[in-house]
Amino acid sequence: MSSGTPVGAPVVVTDLRFGYPGARTDRTAILDGVSFEVEAGERVAILGPNGAGKTTLMLHLNGILTAASGEVRIGDTLVSRQTVRSIRRRVGLVFQDPDDQLFMPTVGEDVAFGPANFGSTGAELDGRVESALAQVGLEGHAERAPQHLSLGQRRRAAIATILAMDVEVIVLDEPTSNLDPSARRELSATLDALAATVIVVTHDLPYALELCPRALILDGGRIVADGPTAQLLADEEFMAAHGLELPWGFDPAVAMRRRSAPLTAEAP
Repeated sequence: MSSGTPVGAPVVVTDLRFGYPGARTDRTAILDGVSFEVEAGERVAILGPNGAGKTTLMLHLNGILTAASGEVRIGDTLVSRQTVRSIRRRVGLVFQDPDDQLFMPTVGEDVAFGPANFGSTGAELDGRVESALAQVGLEGHAERAPQHLSLGQRRRAAIATILAMDVEVIVLDEPTSNLDPSARRELSATLDALAATVIVVTHDLPYALELCPRALILDGGRIVADGPTAQLLADEEFMAAHGLELPWGFDPAVAMRRRSAPLTAEAP
């Protein structure tokens, strides 16, 4: 692949089952027959209470974990031990703590690390780094040390490390954790501009509504709902039954109307 705006790929998860060896639990599996499809370029939120299996599911999407049964496909490629190297060129995970992904002396070296390991060198590598940093609004930051960036900037730099490999699917774990409102807006703008398929694992329900038209609700290792995010969040009884609660005073319907309302000039 050449450096540039990544193009999305479909994700198909079929009857996925997984349990951690030796885990003491009253369930037979952390993931218990999870099935769903995400279209190329779609933005989907994965919601659910603590312990629902969200992060475990995320780690299956690029082969960090291997299912006991069932399958994950990225496009036409089955995720397996045999394909994991190629899958990791196509599926990028962005972890909750950006410091888990930023470990080199400079931001530019961090962004270059992935594509360099896959054989990119010279002008091509420089182009990938420059393009990825531009996509997340960090032009001119290549020589800065990651620890000198704000948390919001570090989170965008972590996304740049994925974009530099022209991934087709981006999976983010709690991307808004500890971000201030300005950093949240900057992150939204970054993600909204991407052509890649985006899957967001989050407890931040207003952010899920803002970014993802569709949501899956995972509880007890199973998908218990799949539909328009606004519609799911508006069902307070269903949400409460699955350990999810909107912030006090937040109305999904009002939020959606505000987003869709055209801007008008105030009367003099």
